[in-house]
Amino acid sequence: MKIVLATRNPHKVQEITAILGDAGVEWVPYSSLPNAPPLREEGISLQENAAAKAETGAAFTGLITLAEDSALEVDALGGAPGVRSARLLGEGATDHDRIQEILKQLRTYPWHGRTARFRCVVAVAQPGGRTEFAEGVCEGHITWEPKGTAGFGYDPIFFVPEYHRTLAEIGPTLKNRISHRAKALEACREILTRLRDEERS
Repeated sequence: MKIVLATRNPHKVQEITAILGDAGVEWVPYSSLPNAPPLREEGISLQENAAAKAETGAAFTGLITLAEDSALEVDALGGAPGVRSARLLGEGATDHDRIQEILKQLRTYPWHGRTARFRCVVAVAQPGGRTEFAEGVCEGHITWEPKGTAGFGYDPIFFVPEYHRTLAEIGPTLKNRISHRAKALEACREILTRLRDEERS
């Protein structure tokens, strides 16, 4: 069974295929599809954004499509940057720029006031059919400075208490077991297995 991955982020493609590599499906990266329409993230929730991307991919390709949307939620900032995590400071901003902005906003907060979480919603859309969802959450704290060179996005400032390291320090093998994206993808494994079995029957 072919499943389209509706993301243009190569880091996410790598993580998704690593986590679900044994799901028994053939992954089709959206970036490999000529003339594919843009994947828009204009919703007010992770579920809306994930659904919009998955349904765009399914409508364009006629194949089952998986998409996800993730957010960093910082309690001291009222849950911000939230759904705007990837768009904080605008399109021209880099991961470094966004990290520095979060650190600047939290510069006066003590450790116990720096609680945060990563949240991920995965959407699986069937062409002309329904869209199903799975969610994963990873709790942690925001560090005072970036640490680690693995990972991407806000990983260098997201400290996971159970492992006493940031997501950028723990490396991809462990991250792909404990991260918000890993938990959401594992939760959607049942959906993929059912769809694969339905296609075979």
